[in-house]
Amino acid sequence: MVFFRGGVSLISKLRSRAVQQPSLRDSVRWLQVQTTSDLDLHSQLKELIPEQQERLKKLKSEHGKVQLGNITVDMVLGGMRGMTGLLWETSLLDPDEGIRFRGLSIPECQKLLPAAKPGGEPLPEGLLWLLLTGKAPTKEQVDSLSKELRSRATVPDHVYKTINALPVNAHPMTQFATGVMALQVQSEFQKAYEKGIHKSKYWEPTYEDSLSLIAQVPVVASYVYRRMYKNGQVIPMDDSLDYGANFAHMLGFDSPDMLELMRLYVTIHSDHEGGNVSAHTGHLVASALSDPYLSFAAALNGLAGPLHGLANQEVLLWIKSVVEECGENVSKENLKDHIWKTLNSGKVVPGFGHGVLRQTDPRYTCQREFALKHLPDDPLFKLVSNLYEVVPPILLELGKVKNPWPNVDAHSGVLLNHYGLTEARYYTVLFGVSRAIGICSQLIWDRALGLPLERPKSVTMEWLENYCKKAA
Repeated sequence: MVFFRGGVSLISKLRSRAVQQPSLRDSVRWLQVQTTSDLDLHSQLKELIPEQQERLKKLKSEHGKVQLGNITVDMVLGGMRGMTGLLWETSLLDPDEGIRFRGLSIPECQKLLPAAKPGGEPLPEGLLWLLLTGKAPTKEQVDSLSKELRSRATVPDHVYKTINALPVNAHPMTQFATGVMALQVQSEFQKAYEKGIHKSKYWEPTYEDSLSLIAQVPVVASYVYRRMYKNGQVIPMDDSLDYGANFAHMLGFDSPDMLELMRLYVTIHSDHEGGNVSAHTGHLVASALSDPYLSFAAALNGLAGPLHGLANQEVLLWIKSVVEECGENVSKENLKDHIWKTLNSGKVVPGFGHGVLRQTDPRYTCQREFALKHLPDDPLFKLVSNLYEVVPPILLELGKVKNPWPNVDAHSGVLLNHYGLTEARYYTVLFGVSRAIGICSQLIWDRALGLPLERPKSVTMEWLENYCKKAA
């Protein structure tokens, strides 16, 4: 059963009617469940690619001149917000309902994707399969993919030597990105390109690089953590563990709940459509036919910015500062006073608001549900819960915020802190490991679909002024 056949429009129609007809909602889910017994992800893609190439050709030939909207000066000056200008197949972000991975919401992924145990969190390998094929895999397919990723996870010694050349107190993201760059010397895409591979085959070495990169980044990331915080005592991979659990294990955390948290964390942080800084950077750099290692390293440097992935670090540090100033059991009234004090000093409340979302981030919601299940009495979780009640009304009263609701960063640090991963400076590296799955999945499709070099037009303020005068 191939998910793509029948097109997105059919799925959309079924989903719109599913509100009144639960049986149809079930049929939507059934359409996306893997039914083939083929365990080889590469062969699955090889079957899917030709029909998707034809789909793209048809879309371009029949609808290439259709306008998708008007570009305003505000969009040009405002970071291209609201401007539709990028194809990203693996996920779509709705301002009101949040992210959907190949049409599936986070709760649907939690129900459909295989887990390590009954009722457990989805395995990241399952999401990787879903992003690449559009189909929810079987447990056997996920286990096969997990085994393949473990077989690709060996990191050459020169990568560790390159990282060791940096000061041990260099920011974790600097060390992580450096390690990814050092991995680039093994790029199969670069070797194939230098040998003159035909462009119709670009996706195959890109696939090889992407799966190897996804497999290796937890090893590199855990090495950085152990180097910085655990006296360089490295923990080897456990061949009996899945992707998320192995990452937690190599970091030094083996409690069953922490393994479950890492599976959830990697899954929900993997992809958030293509317009965010890290995803767009990866796509942009790859559009120049840079290989997945170069492209992902560039994406990591975008992720390291305070307005993007570094925000999860800032949230936990801010929450701990609230505890230091107001106490662990601060009342809601005192918490309100502290929030107003923060805002009146010209600072923001980290973890609230989003560039696209206009409701509570579903990634926040699923983390909250995890906390209610596993750590309901944690003091910092209780504080986060109170912030959820206190902050949005204040931001609405302030009148300057389009989205006053918590985002994914508002919660992740508290969960990690509870299980002993307290080094907030490292949190963005966790985000980076997760994001490899989404960026590399789309990169494979970029090459398969033959997407071109990205080259938007830029203008000067003088050009805008003159254009607006003529348009007046």
